[in-house]
Amino acid sequence: MRRSLITTVAAAVAMVLLAMLVPMALLLRGYALEDRISRAALEVQATETVVSGAGDDRGTVEVYLSRINRGTGIDTTVLYPGEDHATDLGPDPGEDHRVADARTTGRARLDDADGGAEILVPVSLGGSSARPENTPVIRVVVHEPGWTESGILRSWLVLLALGLALLAGALVLADRLGRSFVQPIRALATYAGALGHRPTRPVEPTGPAEVRELSAALTRLVARIEVLLERERAGVADLSHRLRTPITTLRLRAEGLPDADDRARLSADLDELEAMVDHVVREARRSEREGLVAAVDGRAVLSDRVRYWEPLAEEQDRSFRFGSTVPGPVPVRAAEEDLVALVDALLDNVFTHTADGTGVAVSLAPRDGGGLLLTVEDGGPGFPDGLDVVRRGTSGAGSTGLGLSIVDRTATESGGGLSLGRSALGGARVVVELGAP
Repeated sequence: MRRSLITTVAAAVAMVLLAMLVPMALLLRGYALEDRISRAALEVQATETVVSGAGDDRGTVEVYLSRINRGTGIDTTVLYPGEDHATDLGPDPGEDHRVADARTTGRARLDDADGGAEILVPVSLGGSSARPENTPVIRVVVHEPGWTESGILRSWLVLLALGLALLAGALVLADRLGRSFVQPIRALATYAGALGHRPTRPVEPTGPAEVRELSAALTRLVARIEVLLERERAGVADLSHRLRTPITTLRLRAEGLPDADDRARLSADLDELEAMVDHVVREARRSEREGLVAAVDGRAVLSDRVRYWEPLAEEQDRSFRFGSTVPGPVPVRAAEEDLVALVDALLDNVFTHTADGTGVAVSLAPRDGGGLLLTVEDGGPGFPDGLDVVRRGTSGAGSTGLGLSIVDRTATESGGGLSLGRSALGGARVVVELGAP
């Protein structure tokens, strides 16, 4: 938005400046020519006085012309009557029909010429020589000023500097105006992106009225959501407390059963029910503990949990290899307990569905774009053909079918994914991609 505003203002101001400065530059050159013509008119009067006062003394006129014709952009020539024009004095001898017309009519004239203007003034010498054919004519050729003459270049440079200064001032003003719009919106976006991380301070309403209204509305919305979340957490905690009382009662009654098998079966069911209630409470309070976006050092959590299974592999005479090419801590977008559950699900599948002595290989590597790659391979029979073992509730070995479903959900929610294949050991190969927070 800020860049677009600056670009728009720059284009608009540039067009306005071009529309103003180009005609002004052309007018300056025209004014310089008009100034020369005015000076030439004064010079004509002085020359006319010299020519009429000198009479037949052309030497005086020649000296005067050599003094005034010194590269000022004005060339003065005195054209005397005669067919061979040998008596003409000045840098531009010879005459044309305009000179003949001025001599015959006795009227001065101003004509446009190539690159400037031409002034013709007939001079009456008085006495018997006042006849038209005896009248000398003063011709003053005014050349159009060049780039470096009459201060034109300097004036154009001043106009250019003025235009650039106006353009720079307009851009600075547009930048300040754009900043007054962008900064409040950016602060609001930062506040919205930080929601769920504790603590989060509300943004101060600044900027235009619309942005202030949006900021106030977002603050009210966040406050309302926090109230609803707090009520939900309180309701879940209250539900947990209410359920524990009947569970305890059922447990006491189960212990009073005479049949030991019935007592064991009901106690196991009650343990599972209690564990499920605890899981629901933990899930409901997860956002309170971890924020909306969970993050943890995946290298440390995954490595520790893989090592946790190593003693069991030794007991079952399994070759257990674990390799990591991750040099340091790597944050991933997942909670610690989710990563623990992910490793447990993968290795539990291996240990449960492969025979004792079957080899296991686990590797951990960095992921392109951030995050980690966890690979688990075994030497067992592999996954059943034609069966979607990732789909929740699907199993090819009589289990609940939740293990790989949990792994897939954790990987997907972190911004990664899950892929299955055949390992170099001959069995199954599971590659889990965990994305960065």
